[in-house]
Amino acid sequence: MDQVINVAYPKQLAFSLKMQDNEFIIEMQKLSIIKLYELGKISSTIAAKTLNLTRVEFIELINKYQVSYFSNLTEEDLLNDFRNA
Repeated sequence: MDQVINVAYPKQLAFSLKMQDNEFIIEMQKLSIIKLYELGKISSTIAAKTLNLTRVEFIELINKYQVSYFSNLTEEDLLNDFRNA
């Protein structure tokens, strides 16, 4: 079952980003998951699943946000990715 988090924000915030409310909500969802990944709190697999993306799509997405896929990977992670490619 999905959990819901409500976040209050000033209406001007979405407006200043030139986004409709629904676009802003989607952007905030992406940003929160990307940040959790960047901090090493979740894996790329979990991040991708949470955003309903493939891992490749997630890697392409984080590149748009200037987040490195390799920053949190251990040597073992890289070897596993190489073996599974």
